[in-house]
Amino acid sequence: MNGITAYQDNAVTTQSKGRLIVMLYDGAIKFMRLAIKDLEEKNYEAKGRYINKAKDIINELNMVLDMDAGGEIASNLRKLYLFMNNRLSQANIKCDPQMIRDVIKLMEELNQSWKAIT
Repeated sequence: MNGITAYQDNAVTTQSKGRLIVMLYDGAIKFMRLAIKDLEEKNYEAKGRYINKAKDIINELNMVLDMDAGGEIASNLRKLYLFMNNRLSQANIKCDPQMIRDVIKLMEELNQSWKAIT
C-alpha cells in the first residue's frame, strides 16, 4: 500500500459517522453530475457507470439505517433512498438528465442537513 492510499484509508476510518454520511452524499452527488455530463456528451456507457456508482452509495446509505433506533426518521430516509434509486434507474433507461437533477436536489438538501448537525 502506498502512502497516499494509506492516508486516504486513515482519513475515512477516523471520521465520525455523520461526517462519513456527508462524504457519501458528496460522492453520490459527484457521480450524478458526471453522469449528466456524460449523458449530454452522448457517452452512454460512462453515464451508466456513474449512475450505478451513485446508486451503490444510496444502497449503502439505505442498508446502514438503524430502523429500531431511527424510528420515523429512518423510515422516511429509507423511502427517500428507495425513491432516489428508482428515479436513477428510470433516468438511466430514459436517458433523462432532469430525473438525475431531481435526485441531486434531494440529496443536496439531505446533505445540507447532515452538514448542519455534524
